[in-house]
Amino acid sequence: MNCPKCRTVSLSPVKLERGLSAMGCPSCGGAVVSLLSYRDWLELFAPQAPDGGHGLSGREPVDGQETHIALNCPKCKRLMVKYRIAVDMESRLDFCVNCDEVWLDAGEWELLKAMELERRMPMVLTEVWQRRVREQEREDNLDQRLMKFVSRADLVKARKVRQWLQDHPNKSEILLYIRHD
Repeated sequence: MNCPKCRTVSLSPVKLERGLSAMGCPSCGGAVVSLLSYRDWLELFAPQAPDGGHGLSGREPVDGQETHIALNCPKCKRLMVKYRIAVDMESRLDFCVNCDEVWLDAGEWELLKAMELERRMPMVLTEVWQRRVREQEREDNLDQRLMKFVSRADLVKARKVRQWLQDHPNKSEILLYIRHD
């Protein structure tokens, strides 16, 4: 089985963690992980996250070495789908739906650990997670557009008003009132 990134380098067994084996590339440092093996590792070896397994716990994660081209699964040779980890990161997990395998570029396992997502990697591969990333990206873009015209303090106030209006039963009447000059 060859590396999907390097294409000519053979993958060899590596350990990502105690009890978690993968097939790694000695050249680029990437590794393909079977989600079956990953789930076994979760049950038997993975340490429990103290705070529920999310957030950054004070550490600033560093992006992995993202492969920007589409990769072929090293097992079945089908195209792998890229899944975003977070809005502000280039790194994406490459997933083969056919083989249930994830390609981790060099540094991506460490990135997942820094973000306390090593116990939740399959969650990143869900539509719910991807939708949340897209929604966060839209919110960030909206904030950036408004920040061209207002201060940070004004943005915070606008967010509070927007949140208050979001589910208000008389939202349209309030907006009509605000827009009236």
